[in-house]
Amino acid sequence: MRSLTSLGETVGGLLKARGETVAVSESSTGGLVSAALLAVPGASAYFMGGGVIYTHPARKALLGVRLRDHPGIRSASEPYAAIAAAAMRDKLETTWGLAETGAAGPTGNRYGDAAGHTCVAVVGPVERRFTLETGSGDREANMWAFAEATLAELEAALRAAG
Repeated sequence: MRSLTSLGETVGGLLKARGETVAVSESSTGGLVSAALLAVPGASAYFMGGGVIYTHPARKALLGVRLRDHPGIRSASEPYAAIAAAAMRDKLETTWGLAETGAAGPTGNRYGDAAGHTCVAVVGPVERRFTLETGSGDREANMWAFAEATLAELEAALRAAG
């Protein structure tokens, strides 16, 4: 398992060098993505804030997103992750919005996704989305895998943006 600093240092360095900022919405990573970004010295130059959006009340209060305004969208999906990333980006006026939402385990979620399922979206100058299925019910291992994959997706977007 990597350290928080090693998990966030590449993305943090890229954001700092480019003078860009990020806001984070995470769910089943439980704050690991934000913690990794904040573990890097000088994080205040690029990390504007974030939230662990784990419940419906949190989604309403922190994102201002109501699923009834997005028919057919469920919260453990790529479209929802994109909505969450865009909402956080808009609220904090950042260059990038990053969101993760899924089911860490040991069981799946109420939408029928198995444990080890997460969806990630990056919204900014480049937009990316993906779904990860680990096939594992190990909650903590999934949380770390989800955080690593989420930051890797942000790194890929940063590199694609030039």
